[in-house]
Amino acid sequence: MAQHSTSDGYEFDLLQNAFRSFDQAAATLQESYQALTARVERLDMELAASNEALRINLKENEEMRSHLSAILESLTTGVIVADGRGAVVRCNRCAEVFLGLPRSGMLGRPLETVLRSAKLDGGGYPLAAPNGLSLSLSRAVLRNGSGQATGSIVLLHDISATRKLEERLQRRERLASMGEVVGRIAHEIRNPLGSVELFASMLRKDLKGDPDRRRYAEHISMAVQAMDRLLSNLLVYTRPDCPRAEWHDAEPLVKDALTLAAHATVRENLDVKMRVDDGALRLWCDAAQIKQALLNLVLNAAQAMPDGGTLSITVSSDRDGETGPPSVRLAVSDTGAGIDPAHLSRLFDPFFTTREDGTGLGLAIVHAIVEGHRGRVEVDSKVGCGSTFAIVLPDAGGSQAAGHTGR
Repeated sequence: MAQHSTSDGYEFDLLQNAFRSFDQAAATLQESYQALTARVERLDMELAASNEALRINLKENEEMRSHLSAILESLTTGVIVADGRGAVVRCNRCAEVFLGLPRSGMLGRPLETVLRSAKLDGGGYPLAAPNGLSLSLSRAVLRNGSGQATGSIVLLHDISATRKLEERLQRRERLASMGEVVGRIAHEIRNPLGSVELFASMLRKDLKGDPDRRRYAEHISMAVQAMDRLLSNLLVYTRPDCPRAEWHDAEPLVKDALTLAAHATVRENLDVKMRVDDGALRLWCDAAQIKQALLNLVLNAAQAMPDGGTLSITVSSDRDGETGPPSVRLAVSDTGAGIDPAHLSRLFDPFFTTREDGTGLGLAIVHAIVEGHRGRVEVDSKVGCGSTFAIVLPDAGGSQAAGHTGR
């Protein structure tokens, strides 16, 4: 019996030790599980924080991309971006307008091919865009942070307004130099011309009894008077300043010019229309000079319609751009044959004319008078549709006008 009891006690101790070891292992396993759970929770928190930071970063990048894209599309400069192989990878709306090509027709194509298709691959200045604008083109190499070339960028600038200013300046300089020479010649011719007129008048008196020979003297006198009128026009061209500028009602001034041109405009096949807007009732000008300028434009318009048409005179308020100074616009339009584009750059040159009986001084005088008033002359002409010549005068002292006129 003693041996059996000892054996049972030994097995009980072994079992008890086994349970104790199991409990210790279970406790260790529980602690490890809790530690692992805590670590997983900590990793989850770190991962959630990382994901939130990544989400915020992606959102910021997307907002920045959208912002830069909006800026690129809002630029008034055409932008074309090519990759390292020379293929177009990006362009903006302005580039589409300048090149006259849709974005889908540029992306993926070689940059040089795109420029060549729009005829903008030349090196001249300015470049003529398909839509008629004057453009300047500049190139730059795109580089990454380490300075390696990754592509190229082409910038297209609309310089149409700048070119107009350059042309006006060049024309002013050219006409000023020509005017100085013409003025000196006019004075030199006018002195002996006075003597010719004097002797012709004396000859008419001496030939009262000889009508046939007296007619010769009268022809001489008429030719001298015609030459004197030509010289007077030349002197007007060389003295464009307006020292007698005052406020004048626009409508009577225009009607006076039409009255002076009645010999050319009162025709059955010619319809003359006039409109004066309420906002352009008065002009700050030398009335005699502006009437002369309008007269020249009206005569030109009438002569441009030998087979009849419509001659329109419009006086309206104008503004040079959205923020430019106010001005008054006097436009004379015809429905004639229009002007050859090759002649547009020379219209205001003295002695340039396309008519056999023209002197080439009418438009030159108009330009000189308007320049003397610190204004400008604009021309819009289409072959087969007619032409419009507009005198744009600054609304000088607009605030003074109200006080001066009582309006």
